[in-house]
Amino acid sequence: MTVSQTPESTQTASGVVLSDAAATKAKALLDQEGRDDLRLRVAVQPGGCSGLRYQLFFDERELEGDVVTEFGGVGVVVDRMSAPYLTGATIDFVDRIDAQGFTIDNPNAQGSCACGDSFH
Repeated sequence: MTVSQTPESTQTASGVVLSDAAATKAKALLDQEGRDDLRLRVAVQPGGCSGLRYQLFFDERELEGDVVTEFGGVGVVVDRMSAPYLTGATIDFVDRIDAQGFTIDNPNAQGSCACGDSFH
């Protein structure tokens, strides 16, 4: 299933929102790779101090039950097992003197560890 994301809509089939800054950065990284078959996969896996850990990586695979949403020319893929943990989550990209990288604001996370790498 593929859903197109427009500036007016924030609800997606996968429940994940990619900010403009994150879409721009992901698109730039994809352009550097020179491949048009990659999408940004967002997953939740067991691990980390608090029990669950986010994974963000470029992936060419298509798995059964994947939901693909387009944001600014970037396909964002969420697998069916991760989707319930990511409903309403916003992925952003920050580039400040004190921090740089992708961030995830997840209203489903009840808490996270001190390193900010995992949640429960």
